[in-house]
Parts: sequence; structure tokens; C-alpha cells
Amino acid sequence: MEVKNKIIDEIRKIYDPELPVNIYELGLIYDIQVKGSKAEIKMTLTTPNCPVAETLPKEVKEGALQVDGIDDVDLQLVWDPPWNKEMMSDAAKLELNL
Repeated sequence: MEVKNKIIDEIRKIYDPELPVNIYELGLIYDIQVKGSKAEIKMTLTTPNCPVAETLPKEVKEGALQVDGIDDVDLQLVWDPPWNKEMMSDAAKLELNL
């Protein structure tokens, strides 16, 4: 399995504490690039004042570091484009009855 897919599998284990959906399906992960043993991840939060703003990025970084071959993670928290419900996967929308 490709390293990027292994990172996605780890991120899928992380759930938004207020919603029964993982953050990957919520559309909070904008981009994952793997360059050698380094993962570059761009993510956002549902709102800038999200209650897990301190912990969620740390969980994503720690999850990516669990993947064999990844020794470093450059995680960027971005606000552009702003997250909206349209970024969720169909599975997430179904789970949330949207």
C-alpha cells in the first residue's frame, strides 16, 4: 500500500469529538504530500475557534508519524478555502443525515 494511503488510514481513525464522522470524511484534510520520509499535510478545522484547535492537529501529526517510513510531518493549519459542508464525503453526509 502506498505511504499516502497508509497516512489516510491513520487519519481516518481520528474523529471530530462533536460528530460521529472521522476528520478525513469531514473534508478537513486538504492535501497530503509525501516526500521521502516527510509528510506534508494541509488541514483545516470546521471553525477557527473550534474547541479541538489545539489537539486535533497534534493527533493528525502523531497519526502520520505512526506510518512506517515517515520520520517527519510538516502540518499546516490553513483557513483558505474555509471549510463548508460541501467538502464532506457522501458517506459523511449520509452519516449526518445531510
